[in-house]
Formats: sequence, C-alpha cells, structure tokens
Amino acid sequence: MIAAQAKLVYHLNKYYNEKCQSRKAAIAKTIREVCKVVSDVLKEVEVQEPRFISSLSEMDNRFEGLEVISPTEFEVVLYLNQMGVFNFVDDGSIPGCAVLKLSDGRKRSMSLWVEFITASGYLSARKIRSRFQTLVAQAVDKCSYRDVVKMVADTSEVKLRIRDRYVVQITPAFKCTGIWPRSAAHWPLPHIPWPGPNRVAEVKAEGFNLLSKECYSLNGKQSSAESDAWVLQFAEAENRLLLGGCRKKCLSVLKALRDRHLELPGQPLNNYHMKTLVSYECEKHPRESDWDENCLGDRLNGILLQLISCLQCRRCPHYFLPNLDLFQGKPHSALENAAKQTWRLAREILTNPKSLEKL
Repeated sequence: MIAAQAKLVYHLNKYYNEKCQSRKAAIAKTIREVCKVVSDVLKEVEVQEPRFISSLSEMDNRFEGLEVISPTEFEVVLYLNQMGVFNFVDDGSIPGCAVLKLSDGRKRSMSLWVEFITASGYLSARKIRSRFQTLVAQAVDKCSYRDVVKMVADTSEVKLRIRDRYVVQITPAFKCTGIWPRSAAHWPLPHIPWPGPNRVAEVKAEGFNLLSKECYSLNGKQSSAESDAWVLQFAEAENRLLLGGCRKKCLSVLKALRDRHLELPGQPLNNYHMKTLVSYECEKHPRESDWDENCLGDRLNGILLQLISCLQCRRCPHYFLPNLDLFQGKPHSALENAAKQTWRLAREILTNPKSLEKL
C-alpha cells in the first residue's frame, strides 16, 4: 500500500515538474503579452475618464487583480476609488451578489459616481459597466495595439480579444476590506479545526471584491434591481487559504489535468471549480500533516472523486457562499460528459500512476 502510494507521489511530482511548470511558464509569458495590451487600453481610458484609473500593477512577478481562467482566458479586475458614501447590503436575496446603497440621500452629490446612482439610491453595477464599455471601445480604436485587439460583441461584459488567441475580461470593482459579508457569516464552520483562528483572521482581513459583472445565479432572468447588484468575489482570501503544504501543488496538477483532458463542449469545468474543491478537501483533511508532500496522491484522488460526485449531482457549492451553485446554467449533458471523463482520468491515475507520463 505504502509502495503504491509512494509510486503515485513520484509520478505526480514528475508530472508537476514537467507539465505543470511548463504550463505555468507559458501562462506567465502570455500574461506579460496580454497585460502590455490591456495596460495600453486602460491608459487611453484614463485619459478620457480619470475616474477609471488603471490598477493593473506588477508585484513580485505577479499582476495584482489578474485571474487566470484558462491558458487563453483571463480576467483583470479594475479597482475603482471611493465607495465611501454607500452601505454594503447583502441580505441573501440574490445568491452571490450584494448591493451598494446610499447611506443618506443627502450624500448623493458627494459621490464620485453620482450619475450611476439609481432613483432608489443604489449604485448601479450595470450603469458603471455600460459607461466603462463605451470608454474601452473608444480606447481600443486609439491605442497603439489597435491592430491586434478588438472588443468582443454581444455581451454586456467588457471583453477584449487579443491577437485572435486570447480573451481578457476587464471588470470594474470595489475592494472591501475590514468587513465580511453576512452571506459568508457561517464560515469558518465551528466543528472543523481548519484553517485555525490566525488564518481565519488573515482571510477576513483580506476581505473581498464587489465586481460589476453579469450575475450568473440569475440565469438571464434579471430585474433592474438585480442587474444593479454587484457580484461577490473572494480571490485573495481563497489564495491565502491555499498557503502551506502541497495545497498549491495539488491545484496546479488539477489545472493541468483540466486543460489537457477536461476542456469539454459546453465548458462545464474551469480552474475556479478546482480551486473550490481544494478548499473543501482542506476542511475534510484539516491537519497540516494531511498536506505533506507524501499525501499528494491521496489528496488528488479525494478531489477527483469529489468532483465526480458534484458533476453527477449537478451541483458545486461556492466555498464561502454555499447557496451559490457554480454549475448553475451549465448544460446537464455537459456535466454528465465531464463526470465520465473525470472518472476515466481518476481510474487511470489510480490504477496506473505511470500513465501520468502520457496524460
């Protein structure tokens, strides 16, 4: 048993060093290329409208606010200034979303975003995004990369297609630190010893973002109040949870396997599903010793089996907001197909670790 486990860990480490590291290097190169273009477009936006100041900056070889969705798809979060006169309201009526409401009607004129405030006092995510989209479209025509970049049509999101190879979504957002959403108040679960009080304090201090993007939990049935809502995002908090042990290595292996074998019609699975399931696995195996390097094989198997279960039940709850289903709106046939493919993959890895050389 121990020999089989050691063999699996050996092949997983080899897979990580060969496939995952080359994947990371290729993506890092793409990010540099993509960020040059995005920075240029955002510089033009800023010239037209100084309220949209580019916050895309590089720190320690990573770009602040950039999320990799897949090797060809990225999201850049553009942090806006001055949320001050608004109250953050998340009453759970729209899963995964919250609204920003004027704290006092008399403060309307004090807001930097006065023309985007609705009659009922909400700061409209949709109106801000619509204005931003117009500015980006104008900037694309003026920027020095205009030959290689164009806007993606037929969406209310702000998306750029670069060199016909990459898609980058640019999402206006507010950073919320020092508060924690009511809809995530159940976390951490009282009976689970992970992640421990110090890490919990760090995660909550990290806060969350409010993004101006389409709220997928509504699946096209948006009322105007709902399209004014902002989407909750916990990227930095989630990254902090995955520090230590082989957690990040495990996620890297899952992402590489997804890119190579689970990029399927209907796009049932993305990197974020993998990240979410690693967090759930951390709760199931709360001791640090469960995440030693020699446990990598066990953890990976556990996550793949959990993924199959989620795909078969057609439900994958968001880690911090369990009322939000990350499979919402995905075609059932695509989820079934992904379950079969994941099962094939898991069985192959478990019964023949050497197969990782070909996977």
